[in-house]
Amino acid sequence: MSTERRPRVTSQTVAQRAGVSRTTVSFVLNRRDQGIPEETRERVLRAAAELGYVPSAAATTLASGRTRTVGFVVCDARHLLTDAFLPQVIFTLTEAAHRRGFRVMVEAIDDPRRPHAYHELVRAARIDGMVVMNPRGDDDPLAELIDSGYPVVTIGRPPGGQGHALDVDNVAAERAATAHLLAGGRRRLAHLGYGAARYTTVAERLAGFRAALEAADLSFDPERVAYGDYSADSGARATRELLDRLGHRPGSGAPFDGLVCGNDTVALGALTALREHGLRVPDDVAVVGFDDIPMAAHACPPLTTVRSPLLAMGAAAGELALDLIEHGPRRAVVRTHPTELVVRSSCGRSRDPNPS
Repeated sequence: MSTERRPRVTSQTVAQRAGVSRTTVSFVLNRRDQGIPEETRERVLRAAAELGYVPSAAATTLASGRTRTVGFVVCDARHLLTDAFLPQVIFTLTEAAHRRGFRVMVEAIDDPRRPHAYHELVRAARIDGMVVMNPRGDDDPLAELIDSGYPVVTIGRPPGGQGHALDVDNVAAERAATAHLLAGGRRRLAHLGYGAARYTTVAERLAGFRAALEAADLSFDPERVAYGDYSADSGARATRELLDRLGHRPGSGAPFDGLVCGNDTVALGALTALREHGLRVPDDVAVVGFDDIPMAAHACPPLTTVRSPLLAMGAAAGELALDLIEHGPRRAVVRTHPTELVVRSSCGRSRDPNPS
């Protein structure tokens, strides 16, 4: 993927394309277009759409005032339906917003590669800024929006590596979870991503899994990697496909003795699929998840997992986004929140007495 960025589109660019003044562009785009001919108004709107113009936060504030709304954006609507991670983030984000007189609008951009997806969201939803959950590494329109100075905070590494971001060290955390299984004598490990590999968090957790194998002088086999699609059902389906791919037959031994899952939601589905295939957890297959959602402690067996500070990240993302809206651009803030390995029955062992 090219890292080259297109020049920022300004209101002057729109004015030149439409053959009007910048004042006319401002009046039209900020809905103060009484008295402007309909043909002129349509020409300005068409030029703005063709160019993918997004007004800067400062210009929007001066022209039309704030809406006192911050957007919470996911790049796939299915994430909202199935991922138990999100309600906790949204809860504390909303609390932070309400304390400062803002509301939260939850939106999904089903195809962020669509050239004007974020432009349309900013204009149609009338939001003052946004928090974007788990951005994709190839999301150039989001990178351009960040470059424009619009108030954006990402939970997860932003595309291009620039901008305000909150995250955990996904590589180190998944490496520690994988090392925990290896220290318990598991040597034939598989990995289950919770979404497509193009999502930065999914890719980083797979990288942590690989790093732990390499540190233990074990080879990485891509045939032992499968991907879910956010939901527990997809985790079960991906686990069944993984078992079939590796030649498992009823009554035979497990083709892997440990399964490292990219999040708890797909791990819950994996537990179901393993039981369906007559495999016992943790006797035949040790399982570890990621996030420590509320249901993890009540799984059968209770799920060993990496605890992410979901509530803290939601609150921090909200506060940072509101600071950007109210006080304007600032030097990029990047915060890495700590994680903790929570050991339960699904891994078949207790916490390491001397963790590295």
